[in-house]
Amino acid sequence: MTLTIHAVYENGVFRPTEKVDLPDHCEVEVEVRQVKDESTKPSLDDVYAIQSKRFNSGEHDVAARHNEHQP
Repeated sequence: MTLTIHAVYENGVFRPTEKVDLPDHCEVEVEVRQVKDESTKPSLDDVYAIQSKRFNSGEHDVAARHNEHQP
């Protein structure tokens, strides 16, 4: 059985943020992946910095190179 739960790490203990349907003393394997904070979203200053690099690049038609960045 595979189950994904969200938890908060506090004082050395992972505390689930929702009810977990497992029997007491059940042994589990945990793989930890940190969830990004909302505070790490780019600010408008970050976006403007990227746009300025593009504007100052001298490349006049970035749409012409659009397919270069597609997977």
